[in-house]
Amino acid sequence: MICGKIFRVSGPVVELEEVVNLRMMDMVEVGEDHLVGEVVRLKGDRGYIQVYEDTTSLKAGDFAYTQGFPLYVELGPGLISTIYDGIQRPLEVIKNKYGIYITRGVHVSPIDKQKKWHFYPSTVEIGKEITSGFVLGEVQETPNLKHLIMLPPNLSGILKWIAPEGDYTVEEKIAVLENNHGKEEIYMYHRWPVRTPRPVKSRFPVSQPLITGQRVIDTLFPIAKGGCVAVPGGFGTGKTVVQHQLAKWSDADIVIFVGCGERGNEMIDVLLNFSKLISPKTNRPLLERTIFIANTSNMPVAAREASIYTGITLAEYYRDMGYQVALMADSTSRWAEALRELSGRLEEMPLEEGFPAYLSSRLAEFYERAGNFQTLSGNNGSITIIASISPPGGDFSEPVTSHTKRFVRSFWELDRELANARHYPSISWIESYSEYLDDVKEWWHTNIDPQWETARYAIMDLLQKEQKLLQVVKLVGPDVLPQTQRLILDICSIFKSAFLQQSAFDKVDTYTSPKKQFLMLNAILKLYEKSEELVKKGVTIAEIKATDVYEDILRMKTKYTEEDIEKLEELPVRINTELDELNF
Repeated sequence: MICGKIFRVSGPVVELEEVVNLRMMDMVEVGEDHLVGEVVRLKGDRGYIQVYEDTTSLKAGDFAYTQGFPLYVELGPGLISTIYDGIQRPLEVIKNKYGIYITRGVHVSPIDKQKKWHFYPSTVEIGKEITSGFVLGEVQETPNLKHLIMLPPNLSGILKWIAPEGDYTVEEKIAVLENNHGKEEIYMYHRWPVRTPRPVKSRFPVSQPLITGQRVIDTLFPIAKGGCVAVPGGFGTGKTVVQHQLAKWSDADIVIFVGCGERGNEMIDVLLNFSKLISPKTNRPLLERTIFIANTSNMPVAAREASIYTGITLAEYYRDMGYQVALMADSTSRWAEALRELSGRLEEMPLEEGFPAYLSSRLAEFYERAGNFQTLSGNNGSITIIASISPPGGDFSEPVTSHTKRFVRSFWELDRELANARHYPSISWIESYSEYLDDVKEWWHTNIDPQWETARYAIMDLLQKEQKLLQVVKLVGPDVLPQTQRLILDICSIFKSAFLQQSAFDKVDTYTSPKKQFLMLNAILKLYEKSEELVKKGVTIAEIKATDVYEDILRMKTKYTEEDIEKLEELPVRINTELDELNF
């Protein structure tokens, strides 16, 4: 339906005149190529459309056509392992049909409508009243992932028919409902507007840690499943590598990776790596639990703004099935820059650094969609958001970083000096923090060791003491320090190189289980405890450093694999034995 004519084109923003039958947030197709856009402002007989494609072909007088519904995603079997752009167009399908470049106005179904899925219906009585979220059946989407076919959140009624077990496409009906609107046919897929959060029954406090296999995160600054974390850092500090590691090794059931405005080579690196990686939990390819949204820096800026919402809506869909979902957003700064450009094109009043006044509310809306929930289907599911930030010049006081800190409970600040020293991950143990410690400590105490919290606080105390001592060393040098204080510097140096520093490219070091993490931490603390005792008795630090066990602790992150846990457990005994010999 024609809804207006193009009056003016300003980059990704198109101004319409003679507007009719148009509502805010409606999807609109603009021009002869039917470019996809969204209504962002209505003023009198004028409408303003943010177009998600290149607008260079548009001209004044071209018509615009309303679709009568908001920007949406299609939700159903076949999402896993797919690479989409910011508005859920499958890039591999586009490449096969149209070539390596996205043609303007291309319309491709997000889900394969021809593929048949084997449907297993639920045991439910015909004539029963069913409500939103009811599980009608399931299909096996991947060898290790059951895809629940649920009644869409906006539907309920009397079940009149359900399909028998068999093979169906997503467009073949699998159930029929009867309600006040008459009969409703149900399919294996449905549509949902990306800017509308999917409803849930209730929200629960978080309690389970998201295990990432990265020692500095899991041990020092943990994040809970259903939590939010920001990862700010300047150019070259390793934000993307941190995101890649979490996407690879976190124990989430589903990973949604949103490359929002990042360089194309970085997304290629992600895709190439994932195609080779095997999940340690399932022994299956990691691709079988991952969805990619690739909106790179050379793609239209408006689609960058939509990509975040596309990602979080896909995450909510799998959360509703009862899965633990991790959303990686790399980066929210590029998303905020898209908001700034669109706001400028709309001639809105800018605030700090040109960002729109609603930047903080948009960030709040996004992070609010994370959490630990009871879903409409009765399952418990969660969404964890891990969002990187790229502050210009590494300035953490800029608006995106400062506003984000208000809405997240964990903050992993990437340190420039650590990155320059090739210490990765370059997460600062001084400036970073996590407010999830009290939430996850019970899990660590029950599943790993009752002394986990005590050990963590002990090492953090040593790191704080080291920070003060280093200021003294800068002024007068280390030689004036007593042996007990020089020991603190030495133990912290061991902890930083043998524990905090972790190579993403080493087969052994790339992932460390929670059990191994605690044993490594415990060995370092035991070494400090015993060494301090001997130093007070006159044993020199040089003598302690000459022992075999000292060398083994320095190399333990790569020397002992996950299969060598028992050897790590022996380290405290060896420390006592070998260091006691120095006392004679």
